[in-house]
Amino acid sequence: MDPTLGTQYYLALALVFGLALSLTLLFTWGAIRVGKRCNLVAMPGGRRMHRGMVVRIGGLGLYPAFLAASLVTWGFPRIDPLELTRLTGVLLSLGVVWVVGLLDDRLRLSPWAQGMGLILASLIAVAFKVFIELFNSPFSNSQIKVDWYIMLPLTLFWLVGMSNTVNWLDGLDGLAAGVTAIAALALFVHMIRLTQYSVAFLPLALLGCCLGFLPYNLGRPRIFLGGGAYVLGHALGVLSIVAGAKVATALLVVWVPIVDVAWQIYSRWRRGQPAGVGDRGHLHYRLQDLGWPQRRIVFLYYVITAALGTAALLVSSRLLKLGILAIVALTISVGLALLSRAANQNLNPGD
Repeated sequence: MDPTLGTQYYLALALVFGLALSLTLLFTWGAIRVGKRCNLVAMPGGRRMHRGMVVRIGGLGLYPAFLAASLVTWGFPRIDPLELTRLTGVLLSLGVVWVVGLLDDRLRLSPWAQGMGLILASLIAVAFKVFIELFNSPFSNSQIKVDWYIMLPLTLFWLVGMSNTVNWLDGLDGLAAGVTAIAALALFVHMIRLTQYSVAFLPLALLGCCLGFLPYNLGRPRIFLGGGAYVLGHALGVLSIVAGAKVATALLVVWVPIVDVAWQIYSRWRRGQPAGVGDRGHLHYRLQDLGWPQRRIVFLYYVITAALGTAALLVSSRLLKLGILAIVALTISVGLALLSRAANQNLNPGD
């Protein structure tokens, strides 16, 4: 932390984090009661391996807690005149994603309807100046500015992709919320280092929300994220943009689930299946099917995410970061290919 910052700022940080944490604890407790009363529960079976009925509307309390924690910072001094505009875009677009997630939890929306909702939310974010326009070239110290016809599809791809990445990651207890918490912490530290003190409130609020949700989701879960996974993914996407287009930092931190998603899309395409049809082909499911305990898999993801987050903060060379991305992508792809081959051999032992 900057030693020149006043006590007022540290108190504001504590307020934002404490409010997000305590409200999520309270609202999630309430969501469990609502879910049981309205029979919004997940039954044992399918891709998940859980015991008993578990409430599946974990996203119900996440957005209200994040909204309240963010709004208390509205009057904080800001250098960038467009920052409040972007904050409005973040909160409005997250609200749309939150509604889409809750509708999906209640009505089981089709992949097409989910996608349209996520695109609408992303367009709202773009309308409020939350978009990817500048890049730092990994091969030089120069910045690259793209025109709107590249900016728009690129931003939509990033935001919708991040929402789906975290949603697809939400397969084991505590996995998606824990990985998002680590990513939010990395973004917070990165913003503080760049003296983006007013923007840093947002990933801190997201961190508090994740930590407030995890006690209900780890161990023997009482609630699943459900559509709340979309909220966490969209939050990571927009916060990486409002931080000054630090997309590369977010990309490195959540690179493992991103590579896993890319592999699943390719694998399902090869089998002639729709990309949105769920199965147990994801890396965390593959490891579980090999007999790995769930806690070991989740801990492994935490460690890898933390290591990549540390690399994103400590490695200054963009070219070296690109190399790390390539090595991790190759390692995960080879691992998934070997696991897929082993699974096919077990299904067809005589071939």
